[in-house]
Amino acid sequence: MATKRKTTGRKGIRRIRTRSTSKKGARVSGRKTKIPRYVYYFGDGHADGSGSMKPLLGGKGANLHEMTRIGLPVPPGFTITTEVCSYFYDHKRTYPPQLEARVAAALARVEKSAGKKLGDRDRPLLVSVRSGARDSMPGMMDTILNLGMNDEVVETVAKKTNNARFAWDSYRRFLQMYGDVVMGVQKRPGEDHEPFESVIEHLKDERYGKHDFPDVRLTAADLNELVQRFKALIKERAGKSFPQDPRAQLWGAISAVFGSWMNDRAIVYRRKYGIPHDWGTAVNVQTMVFGNMGKTSATGVAFTRDPATGEKVFYGEYLINAQGEDVVAGVRTPHPIADLAKEMPAAHKDLMKVRAILERHFKDMQDLEFTVEENHLYILQTRNGKRTGHAAVRIAVDMVDEKLITKKEAVRRIPADSLAHLLAPIFDRQSAREAKKIGSGLAAGPGAASGHVVFSAEEAVARSEKGDKVVLARIETSPEDLRGMIAAEGILTSRGGVSSHAALVARQMGKVCVCGATAIQIDYQKRTLSANGTTLKQGDYISVDGTAGEVFQLHRPRLCKCSSLALSIQKRASPIRSTQN
Repeated sequence: MATKRKTTGRKGIRRIRTRSTSKKGARVSGRKTKIPRYVYYFGDGHADGSGSMKPLLGGKGANLHEMTRIGLPVPPGFTITTEVCSYFYDHKRTYPPQLEARVAAALARVEKSAGKKLGDRDRPLLVSVRSGARDSMPGMMDTILNLGMNDEVVETVAKKTNNARFAWDSYRRFLQMYGDVVMGVQKRPGEDHEPFESVIEHLKDERYGKHDFPDVRLTAADLNELVQRFKALIKERAGKSFPQDPRAQLWGAISAVFGSWMNDRAIVYRRKYGIPHDWGTAVNVQTMVFGNMGKTSATGVAFTRDPATGEKVFYGEYLINAQGEDVVAGVRTPHPIADLAKEMPAAHKDLMKVRAILERHFKDMQDLEFTVEENHLYILQTRNGKRTGHAAVRIAVDMVDEKLITKKEAVRRIPADSLAHLLAPIFDRQSAREAKKIGSGLAAGPGAASGHVVFSAEEAVARSEKGDKVVLARIETSPEDLRGMIAAEGILTSRGGVSSHAALVARQMGKVCVCGATAIQIDYQKRTLSANGTTLKQGDYISVDGTAGEVFQLHRPRLCKCSSLALSIQKRASPIRSTQN
């Protein structure tokens, strides 16, 4: 759980002073001043940085360097430091004069390691560009995958892999992310759907008669057509064409990721969790590995322990033939991580080894992202996992028992608001039995919540400001829904799993949440929710049980003050608390 910090209150970003290993320098006032290094490489078992360098490399970057050092399978890449973010905002969104050459040198090392080159016609390199602040801010800043794709490269990839569907799928994904993040093709006021998703749904309607036709069944020809329509959409809305030059793509993506540090949702998130605005973000550029190459490839998100309850079980989800954004965005409802043992036993066995290594090394519950490319496992990220109040207490107590941490460390790891979450109310059993159950999904945020159902973040905020209690119902949530999620008593989604954006943010906030309630139909235009013969209009009462994953047509259910799980955890935590008094 994140804890609040005292912020600077400044809107801008000040330069972060850090020590540098660079030997080059310049004379200022008669003294030699070191020029910051700015770029740190990792790959092939070597890393310029380490896990102790989070202020400079950001949390994601520091952990990529650390995982490389301890021998985990991390694709090669480089980190552009938070110093560059500070310079970017202090100098009207420009870069230090040394940066271009240092990025080029680091990219050359990545190309040598991968045996491929960015933009090369014969052996093209594709990379991801991702943010990475000192403290984890899940979904609040931007990510771009498959960078380097263009009209020539897609043909090369199709020929080299003998998999045209994979090539065109990767290209359409890149266009969608780049068009959104870099070129600003986003939903306009009054629009309920993302413009690229609307294009996809229209094509499915035209060719298959239903807009919920599975993405994985779209053919190479379908995806080729989506690429053409996406490029037309970008030109129409952005007023310029999508850039074909991979180097131009790279610098556009780097600037967009640095720019996302000051987007509205990131600012709202930092204010809520007391993260200083002047910390800035790092940018990580990393060789792509692909989970969308067919049935031997997959992508997923996993937690080394259950982030909702704290139980010591491997917890997470994955999708076959997909990329990471599919899992987090909640566009498809993934499979439980335990199923991977049957579908990809070798990859699952390797993943279980990685789980043990990460917990032993970082001595905390880890949230990791992984990709399986043609049966080979790669780890793309690890971080201390966001968790509910229940889980925070239980994990701390268990890790003391396991001798991973001391009692003193355990107490420091339990923020005060975690204890408040332990006392969150749950539905009285008799009340729940008497209510009409209209659906069920995945229990993503424990507790009980009731209120007026609303279908947009804006409506949730407006009603909350008038004193109404609301439950936000979305097909899936996105980072743009953050204000509404903060305002709501509970969150309900019809798509997505326990690793989706809705579940991740709800756990951190201590919000009641039910995800992936697939039998519930949400109609944004009509502002209705339908399931089990019941239709609720916007403003009608609804109740969600985030402990059991159930949804009720219930106005004012009776509540219990505390769950039996909370009581048992409190009892186990008592000896730890008493040693600190």
